[in-house]
Amino acid sequence: MSITATLVPILQDNYAWLLRDSASGFTAIVDPADPAPIIAAIEAAGGRLDLILLTHHHADHVAGTDAVRARFGAKVVGAAADAHRLPRLDQAVAEGDRVALGTAEAVVIETPGHTRGQINFHIPDGALLLSGDTLFSLGCGRLIEGTAAEMFASLAKLKALPAETLVCCGHEYTESNARFALSVDPDNAALRARAEQVRALRAAGKPTVPSRLADELAANPFLRAPDAAGFAALRAAKDKF
Repeated sequence: MSITATLVPILQDNYAWLLRDSASGFTAIVDPADPAPIIAAIEAAGGRLDLILLTHHHADHVAGTDAVRARFGAKVVGAAADAHRLPRLDQAVAEGDRVALGTAEAVVIETPGHTRGQINFHIPDGALLLSGDTLFSLGCGRLIEGTAAEMFASLAKLKALPAETLVCCGHEYTESNARFALSVDPDNAALRARAEQVRALRAAGKPTVPSRLADELAANPFLRAPDAAGFAALRAAKDKF
């Protein structure tokens, strides 16, 4: 696997992801909302940045894009559907498009629900999913612009990825997600084990992501919803939890 992903904590609970292709040295950053820690992380990794990948238009994912672009001269990739409300794009992409990452590539998956124009990036060589605010560990994004049916369909696309895929999401929400998940699926042994692991990690000040898709399929209630109506009921309950 030539692509590795390193999380960069930013803002209050966001994660940007620094991607590096070991075969070529090609480097990319996902959702660089806060320029200072992003630039510091890139400099610490060798000072090269070729590409900026944006998952959606919210400021806590894109606000630092222009500053990071100006510092390193990187190209910017984002959803064609959201080009009007993203920083200027060098490559506007849609479902199924491929983005070169040195000797590897990312496949674009359109995942409306949290926003209309949300996209995810799947990197088969590295078994990585950059899921933005679509899929979290033990949770999923709030339905700000899209419908429950749209988000259910988006998550179905992600469920079909290889089980060993590492889910690299945009926020450290797992501990609170675990509390809700246990309230709706208390007898799930995989969920109870994951919740205990998460408690220990957070107590030690460590991140809980990336997580394996196989583990999410076993424990994440939003991936286990039987249909769109069941998903909608779960999402509504989480919003009030």
